[in-house]
Amino acid sequence: MSANDPFARLPEAASFTVTSTTVADGAAWSPEQFSGIFGVPGGKDVSPQLSWSGAPYGTKSYAVTVYDPDAPTGSGFWHWAVADIPATVTELPEGAGDGTGSGLPEGAWQLPNDTRAARYIGAAPPAGHGPHRFFIVVHALDVASIGVPADATPAFLGFTMAGHTLGRAVLTATAETPA
Repeated sequence: MSANDPFARLPEAASFTVTSTTVADGAAWSPEQFSGIFGVPGGKDVSPQLSWSGAPYGTKSYAVTVYDPDAPTGSGFWHWAVADIPATVTELPEGAGDGTGSGLPEGAWQLPNDTRAARYIGAAPPAGHGPHRFFIVVHALDVASIGVPADATPAFLGFTMAGHTLGRAVLTATAETPA
């Protein structure tokens, strides 16, 4: 696991709280949050349940991202990105990140992840690569719509959000595939 901090070079933002009934901060993902698409035994590609509170005043929408900076790619791996979650919404149910997006609130939508699928893709660290961290982040934004195209990458979403982020709520999960 590297010391790479994915927020080190981003503008500072207020902190608020995100919790999950699926995973505790610093704990390992359950098998459901591992990737069945990548053939991890027991993996089901089920997005985590998330609840958040205490967002900064002026929040007009949220985005949610799940990112693994420890993936052996040189650029990490984006597992999930959701944009334009209305400011009145403070929870996503487990499984909201399926291929239909039917569990997302009206107006919210999923960007293609690093597999180019607009859905949640679970953890799949290479066997023997060691533990990986998964940053689950709720971003409080000062715009109702972030205005990125539907085929944008999560990295482009992050670039666009940098100037609109009022706050970040961060939960970190871990995963490892034994050798």
